Amino acid sequence: MAAAPVWSVDPRTGKQREQVAAEATARDVDAAVRAAHDARGALADRTVRAAFLRTAADRLQEAADRLVATADAESALGLPRLTGELARTCYQLRAFADIVDEGAFLGVIINHPDDTATPPIPDLRRYKVPLGVVAVYSASNFPFAFSVAGGDTASALAAGCPVVVKAHPDHPALSEQVAAVLREAAAEHGMPAGVLGLVHGFDAGIELIKHPLIAAAGFTGSVRGGRALFDAAAARPVPIPFHGELGSLNPVLVTEAAAAERAEEIGAGLAGSMTLGVGQFCVKPGLVLVPAGAAGDSLVKALADAVGGTAAGVLLDHRIRDSFLAGVTERTALPDVEAPVAPGAADEHAVTAGFLTVPAARLAHAGGDHDLLLEECFGPVTVVARYTDENEALAVLSRLPGNLTATVHLSSGEAAGQGRGPGLLAELTPLAGRVVVDAWPTGVAVAPAQHHGGPYPATTSTSTSVGGTAIERWLRPVAYQNAPEALLPPELRDDNPLGLPRRFNGRLEV
Repeated sequence: MAAAPVWSVDPRTGKQREQVAAEATARDVDAAVRAAHDARGALADRTVRAAFLRTAADRLQEAADRLVATADAESALGLPRLTGELARTCYQLRAFADIVDEGAFLGVIINHPDDTATPPIPDLRRYKVPLGVVAVYSASNFPFAFSVAGGDTASALAAGCPVVVKAHPDHPALSEQVAAVLREAAAEHGMPAGVLGLVHGFDAGIELIKHPLIAAAGFTGSVRGGRALFDAAAARPVPIPFHGELGSLNPVLVTEAAAAERAEEIGAGLAGSMTLGVGQFCVKPGLVLVPAGAAGDSLVKALADAVGGTAAGVLLDHRIRDSFLAGVTERTALPDVEAPVAPGAADEHAVTAGFLTVPAARLAHAGGDHDLLLEECFGPVTVVARYTDENEALAVLSRLPGNLTATVHLSSGEAAGQGRGPGLLAELTPLAGRVVVDAWPTGVAVAPAQHHGGPYPATTSTSTSVGGTAIERWLRPVAYQNAPEALLPPELRDDNPLGLPRRFNGRLEV
């Protein structure tokens, strides 16, 4: 029986563009994983590895016009957005190359023997080594930055781990093109094509997570799909780390003083954040706590004016569109839920943005249909919960599961430390991996201090998928005890021939 074809589809029309591949069979997946496993040695040299990452960024930029055109045809995200996303993707490849060159990610620690310690300390030398082949599951909403050459792939390659990517069905043509560019870059440095594998198809994704040579996995997608893969990773005869980003409501709290001080600014800013990318960002603010009363009314009016002027947009695929429309319909039908600007269908392909309002009291206690409003609805919609006092707002926040972000908007006095400002940060910290003050969560900077993760179900681990520390997901520590100097890897020798940052007998050397 022939493998099922993989088609590129235009979400603006719902029509097939071209057949770009065939769904991978179990044999295809096995071949890709084994080729990646055999390519591990090609990534062993850090200098070559860093050069490969920089070349990959260069080649992607050289192919930018062609890649961005394909990405737009498959995602409808628009040329400006996708051009910026490709630039971000190239930037993070180069940033990881710098991290590889620096070498601090290896975490070198050396302790010489100390017989005076209790208990005595032998000669111990610790650093981190690559886990092995990494499976990467691409996201629909970031066809560059969380896909074939995205953060999971870049950080895994930087760690010295070959990668097999399970392509997302929303951008298969782009996936093939980007994979080809990365393989060409690898070939320029004498690396085999197997350093980056690519497979298509739902069944291929299942086969991939089960393959005995897969050492870890990274995923960005839905709670349902991510949890199924997470469970499969844990159920293997040898369980493996599964770093999944599954879903997030990204709550926002607007204090009464902040609403009184700058209602129009906050309302307009919220509209821009919740409609960015047609509401398809993983950090879209999905629940906003706004005070009841005149200041809150002004904010809601500013939000309505801004959202009402937002153009209709096309979602990533028609399945996502159907889920969005069904979710909006179900939420709007709940008692006491109103739609000052009703989200819905613009035509058979596009949707309009909108928002819902509800008394926060409906959400402050468990039970009932209104709990649906505390679940993510993917697309250009947010829920504005009107609270009567701070305790009611905090009661709603206390019911939320883990999130990628939590945001608070404060007045100038609260931001200066007056009133409840510091306490509100403490309230939000248990909810999310990134706490935002007087800004919006959309726009995740690629920076060393970034953390893009959070308590479950935002992610399945405590790690980040953005920023330099994302490399830590694909490494494991190993310590050598009483190993003769001549047998040690160069990273752990006393004379430090590679010039690595390290901690030597308790003293930090940089």
